[in-house]
Amino acid sequence: MNGNRVLLVDDEEEMRRSSAQALELFGLEVDTFANAESLLERVGFRFAGVVVSDIRMPGMDGMTLLQRIREMDPEIPVILLTGHADVQLAVTAMRAGVYDFIEKPFAAQQLATIIRRALDRRSLVLENRRLRAVAGKRDDIEARLPGRTQAMVDLRYRLRAIGATDADTLIIGDTGVGKEVVARALHDISARADKSFIAINCAALPQNLIESELFGHEAGAFPGALRPRFGKFEHGRGGTILLDEIGSMPCDLQAKFLRVLQERVITRLGSNEPVPLDVRFIATSKVNLESEVVAGRFRADLLYRLNVATLNVPSLFQRQADVPLLFLQLVREAAARYGRDDVAVLPETVTEIAARNWPGNVRELRNAADRLVLGLDPQTEGAAHTSHRLTDKVAVYERGVIASALAAHGGSLRPVYEMLGISRKTLYEKMQKYGLDKNIRSSDELHDP
Repeated sequence: MNGNRVLLVDDEEEMRRSSAQALELFGLEVDTFANAESLLERVGFRFAGVVVSDIRMPGMDGMTLLQRIREMDPEIPVILLTGHADVQLAVTAMRAGVYDFIEKPFAAQQLATIIRRALDRRSLVLENRRLRAVAGKRDDIEARLPGRTQAMVDLRYRLRAIGATDADTLIIGDTGVGKEVVARALHDISARADKSFIAINCAALPQNLIESELFGHEAGAFPGALRPRFGKFEHGRGGTILLDEIGSMPCDLQAKFLRVLQERVITRLGSNEPVPLDVRFIATSKVNLESEVVAGRFRADLLYRLNVATLNVPSLFQRQADVPLLFLQLVREAAARYGRDDVAVLPETVTEIAARNWPGNVRELRNAADRLVLGLDPQTEGAAHTSHRLTDKVAVYERGVIASALAAHGGSLRPVYEMLGISRKTLYEKMQKYGLDKNIRSSDELHDP
């Protein structure tokens, strides 16, 4: 994507038009949006531009948009505009990670200058990521899908192999494992990364409007259809369409979708004209679709057509050794998201987290991290403290990682020092330093999943 790209969202049409024209006079390429939801389809981990948003809008407002973007990539610069002098709102926005905050009315040159600084910063971020990947260091995919267990290493390998292709992909995994994160990563490393990413929840589509939502319609196609409308499939042309929980798609619609997959064309309701469809389809499912085929709830031919490539996302139970480091990463992300100081987690808390079962997987673990940062979880409320000395932070972190690794591996030392990338001698020395026993456990560890 062009490095001068600016995505501008404002619910006032005249404001959108005048701001875009003014910025284009300063050599910037501006795409405008009437609502924040449509803008989200254009941003991702490889987005090489800047987002400029009004802060007060119907539906999704600027602060919510900022939070959604930071969940995708916290280093995308977001500039918020407001017509209301509100110091407290500005402080909240700055703590939430906004790049800058400008009050209306503003000079176009002032906004253009801020945007150019933000573009330079974004360019540097993307270049640093590229260089780290070339050097064989932790890259974008590992940052988004962390974990040192073999299951996660295999997932990242297959994702990179599939991502560069246009192959339709089926993503299988339990609730909360991060199937949509995997789907977005596939999109972001593909040649379609600068195009739309359209997520469709098959379980939430309204039954009476499902075909219109997906395929679009012409004026007069049904009562209330006063004007033509693009469907979600057509809206995603050139990009990626995610069909979340495809097992929930009604049987009669499965046959029509199969034709779309095979022929890559759609026909709007009320029309006989086929519309070419250049998209990549990614589908997710938390249920075994082969079992659904046997039960007669899912078409076998649709499964075979979708299943060109499959990615299995492991549950936290299948990668228990990743839980401690993943939890600490989620705590850091939560602290940044809520504008809190760095939170150091006591070893006892990390050990307890490592030993617990997480049926809700990463989603449940993220909620636990959020509660810890906000001080809302009575089990961990007193276990977090803020330290201002670097040596204290490092010691607490190191002890917690080693203690949780010991608990996760049931006291077996070899997988611990191999996972941590240290020698057996170094592990012994650090265990002695921190007073750790190899059989460290918590009471929860005695209960089988």
